[in-house]
Amino acid sequence: MFAVKSAALQMRNSHFRQLGLLGALLLAAIPGHAQQMDLTDKSLEDLMNIKVTSVARTEQSLSHSAAAVFVITAADIRHSGATTIPDLLRMVPGMDVAQINANTWAISARGLNDRFSNELLVLVDGRNVYTPTFGGVFWDVLDVPLEDIARIEVIRGPGGSVWGANAVNGVVNIVTKKAAETQGGMLVIGGGNLNQGFATLQYGSHLGKNTDYRIYSRYFNQSHLPTTSGTNGDDAWRLLRGGFRSDTTLSSHDTLTFSGDIYGGNEDDLTGILLSVTSPVEQLFSTQTGLAGGFVQSVWNHKYSDRSDTSLQISFDRYRRDDSLGEVRKSFNIEFQHHLRWGTRQDIVWGLQYRNTDSDTIGDLTASLNPSDVNMQIFGAFVQDEIALLPDKLFLTIGTKLEDDYYVGFTPMPSGRLAWTPDKHHMLWAAVSRAERTPAETDTATRENFGGFINSSGTPVLTALIGNPNFKSEGLTAYEFGYRTRVSDHLSLDLATFYNDYDHQQTTEPAAPFFETVPAPAHLVLPMTYQNLQYGEAHGLEVWVNWKVMDRWTLSPGYAFEAVHMHVQPASQDTETNADTEGSSPKHSAQLRSHLDFGRGFSWDAAAYFVDRLSSLNVPSYTRVDSGFTWRLSEGLSASVVGQNLVQDRHLEFVDDTEVLASTMARRSVYGKLTWQF
Repeated sequence: MFAVKSAALQMRNSHFRQLGLLGALLLAAIPGHAQQMDLTDKSLEDLMNIKVTSVARTEQSLSHSAAAVFVITAADIRHSGATTIPDLLRMVPGMDVAQINANTWAISARGLNDRFSNELLVLVDGRNVYTPTFGGVFWDVLDVPLEDIARIEVIRGPGGSVWGANAVNGVVNIVTKKAAETQGGMLVIGGGNLNQGFATLQYGSHLGKNTDYRIYSRYFNQSHLPTTSGTNGDDAWRLLRGGFRSDTTLSSHDTLTFSGDIYGGNEDDLTGILLSVTSPVEQLFSTQTGLAGGFVQSVWNHKYSDRSDTSLQISFDRYRRDDSLGEVRKSFNIEFQHHLRWGTRQDIVWGLQYRNTDSDTIGDLTASLNPSDVNMQIFGAFVQDEIALLPDKLFLTIGTKLEDDYYVGFTPMPSGRLAWTPDKHHMLWAAVSRAERTPAETDTATRENFGGFINSSGTPVLTALIGNPNFKSEGLTAYEFGYRTRVSDHLSLDLATFYNDYDHQQTTEPAAPFFETVPAPAHLVLPMTYQNLQYGEAHGLEVWVNWKVMDRWTLSPGYAFEAVHMHVQPASQDTETNADTEGSSPKHSAQLRSHLDFGRGFSWDAAAYFVDRLSSLNVPSYTRVDSGFTWRLSEGLSASVVGQNLVQDRHLEFVDDTEVLASTMARRSVYGKLTWQF
């Protein structure tokens, strides 16, 4: 959306070649070991009882969670062949994952997809990575080593009553492994025609009797994708990251986790730049964005008894993006939570939150913010009570979060959830929830200049989009119903349906013209601005099945349907937003994943994804097929060959409708990978 200046951080490919040579020498020197345990998945009963924390902010089994939850396990990650978190999310029914170019994605849950999908909240170990500048997530720097992820919990539907604003259509919580689970050394190294080189080097050990730790470094260099005309998309992407985690047992009642990372790199883009006030349109230029940032986080857990425990989480984040906006953002967050089992029928969780986030920007003629520097303070409190109406059978969960937002003040987000488990094989649930998407800085303070012309009187005229400081929150009232069942020891099914009622959604409306003298020459401005004049509804269903065809073969089919119908109020003059909103996500999507363990260290994984057309963006439907073979050579050494997008040489997945960022085409790719654990 913004043009980019030359990067402040440069990394040379020779660094990776040196690391690759070192890795090859190390691999050549390793001795053989006895074969590790086979890759056969857990039983279906184990999978249904996976513990999740994202629904209630306290542990509960997946089979008893009254929400549309999908868990991407460590085994799923290992079998997927994915190299990025966005590609992992493709396996979730109801998630819309579309690649815009080599380093940019549009990702949403249950529709309303866009480059910055502002109604999806993303967390890493409970730490919020949603940026209030654009309202969304910078997926290009969300580069957690996949080998260190314990699971990814994906909620389709609102999570505002416990997580707060912007958890409207979904929540993605990436949960990393404890340091005790990653002891010893690990080297992952590989490359291919698209992901030209990647490596992760990690080591975990102990400090004394009570502390486990790991440290790691990760690097990748991804090549460019082609444009729709077949030319070089100039969207290559390079990133170097280092990080750590330590887990300490302070006493029989206390644990302390301390983690952090730092990254630097750059990415290329074809970006629209307005050269002058009198330029008729933005022109595409090959530009480069410098990326830098990092975080530190501590979590103190204290257990008073089996019925009461608390958690205190403190984190600090900082990032810099050297584009034309030139943003530096610093965020400090502190959250306290208390979990209490009261009596025999109530399970209560309550908490308090304070967040201070400060943004400094520069801006240019194409895009800027006014004011350029904003400091936000956000206060929040939540409470949730799970009541056992019938012990072990019927549970009612009610709760709400109150959040004091910088732009709109106090916002309540209540929910009610009902779960019924008539027996250990069946579970039905229903929910009614309210969620809010609070304004981003681009909603209230943006200034984007599109192009100019000379009118009949000889006066220069500039067209622009100007933020509305009075923009309100976008709201959702969601009604959901779901059913989970373990049909047999070899077959389970998860079904979710929903009806979403949207209000106060964003439209783009004409505003009063005005005259300005800076930048020269003096000119008339014909502005557009944001209003909350759209409303509508969406309904759909999501279903996925886990079928163990035999002990060594698992099939996981999934399907999602969604229909979106939007309307504008009579006062609106916006004639495009309805169609753009309705047609930015597929009505139908389907998938089939297969994992087959041949024994003797050989396994084959394959996945096929069908995505329906995007009517408003003129993107045709496509089918993506990924396939990979893994050979476990010894206890600590494995080799993989993975092919992605095998059906078509190239295909389009999404178009940035602002036309500021050139969209490129996903293409067929192959890579090889060696993993050595020692």
